[in-house]
Amino acid sequence: MTDQRTVLITGATDGLGRALAHRLASEGTTLILHGRDPDRLARAADEIQTAHSVPRPRTVQADLAELAQVRRLADDVQQATDRLDVLVSNAGIGTGAPDGRTRQASVDGYELRFAVNYLAGFLLTLGLLPLLRRSAPARVVNVASLGQHPLDFDDLMIERGYNGGRAYGQSKLAQIMSGFELAGQLPAAEITVNSLHPGTYMPTKIVLAEIGRHVDSLDVGVAATHRLALSPDLAGTTGRFYDRTREAAPNAQAFDKQVRTALWTRSLDLIDRAGLAG
Repeated sequence: MTDQRTVLITGATDGLGRALAHRLASEGTTLILHGRDPDRLARAADEIQTAHSVPRPRTVQADLAELAQVRRLADDVQQATDRLDVLVSNAGIGTGAPDGRTRQASVDGYELRFAVNYLAGFLLTLGLLPLLRRSAPARVVNVASLGQHPLDFDDLMIERGYNGGRAYGQSKLAQIMSGFELAGQLPAAEITVNSLHPGTYMPTKIVLAEIGRHVDSLDVGVAATHRLALSPDLAGTTGRFYDRTREAAPNAQAFDKQVRTALWTRSLDLIDRAGLAG
C-alpha cells in the first residue's frame, strides 16, 4: 500500500531517524531527509532507494548549530515540496560527545545543546508552519526525552555549573514546553504538536559511545515515533508528551504557563538576534 503523505525527518542519517526513514519508505511514504554531512546524507537516500525499490528520497543539508543554516533549511524544504504532512524533529546531541564536561557554543554563540536540540527545531518549525498549514491536517513530532532539567532563565546558556547532562535535559524540556505552547496556538484540526521519549538508551551511535550498552531496541523507538507521526488514532491529539506509546507527565515546569510564555518570548529573541548577527 502506498502512503501519499510527505514526511520530513531531521537527523535522518543515523540512529532513530535513519531507522524511521526505512520504516516509512517501506510503506511508500514520500520522504525528505535532513542531515549535516552531505556524503552520509546521500548514502542514506541511496540505501533507502535500493532497499525499498522506491524513488530516491529528497535530501536537505544543514548544520543545526548555525541558525542561518536552519533558516535556509526551511526555505530548501519549501522549494523541495508543495506539501508537508509531518515534521519529525529528531536531530540532536546527547549528553556526552562532543565533550559533555566542557561547555561549547554554537556558531551564534549559544550553548551548543540548547542551540541544536531546541532552538534549531523551534526555528525550523516556525519556518515550516505555512507549508504545514497548507497540508492540513499536519503533525509536528518532537523527539524529546525523559531526561529533563528545569530551565534557569537567569543562566539559560549554562555559563555556571555546566555539565552535558544538565544541558541535554534543559534542551529536551524546552522542546516539550515549546511544543505545549505551540499546540495551544494552533487549531488541532490544522496542526498537532506532540513530543515523546521514544525509548531508553536505544543502540544509537550516541548512546553506544556514551554508555556502551542499550536498553530498548531501535524498533521500540521507531514504533513509538511512527505512531505519533501517522496513527489515525491520534488525529486531533495535541499538546501531549509520551513515554514511548504511553501518555506521561514531563517535568512540572512544563505545566507552568508563565514559564512557557517566558521561554517562547526568549526563544523568539534569540533567533531574532541570531538573524541580525547573520
